[in-house]
Amino acid sequence: MFLERLPGIGEKTANRLAFHLLRLSESDLKEFAQAIVDLKSKTKYCQVCYNFTEDDLCEICEDRKRNHDQITVVESVLDLISFENGDIYQGIYHVLHGRIDPLNRVGPEDIHIKPLLNRIKKSKSLKEVILATNPDMEGEATAMYIRNQLEELKKSLKTDFKITRLGYGLPMGANLEYADYMTLRKSLENRNNF
Repeated sequence: MFLERLPGIGEKTANRLAFHLLRLSESDLKEFAQAIVDLKSKTKYCQVCYNFTEDDLCEICEDRKRNHDQITVVESVLDLISFENGDIYQGIYHVLHGRIDPLNRVGPEDIHIKPLLNRIKKSKSLKEVILATNPDMEGEATAMYIRNQLEELKKSLKTDFKITRLGYGLPMGANLEYADYMTLRKSLENRNNF
């Protein structure tokens, strides 16, 4: 069954979804099918940040109330959505649509790093680039590569903006006895005044 091919959908869930679709009225089912077709045909990349949009620019890039002096670099649109759902960040984004992963033959040229650098070259007011790639080997390699490129860019442009990385450590409610050594190490490195 096709529904089982969707991520996170097992046989039982696929069956429940299929029977739910069968119970829909003909018009609702056609509306659902058209929405799926439109999803693929109408969705494109934002010309600035590579978020998904139906227009040339996404809502975030068009929003003049947001802080356009601060760019957060994320691996995927799902990462961007996590920041947006928390309503904790008012800057703008750049979506890489991947990460450097040599074992799977994904290099810097395979993701949207070059457009990020071009975007920064054109910026007149940039104050900070936040590297928000995932805290795994590939995410760290991607962040280090981008940081090195940004440092070179700062020198060539004779400009100064901060390059920061998300802090890592213990989540709220965690017990120290269950934390691995790397989490504890990062927690110590990223400790704050209290």
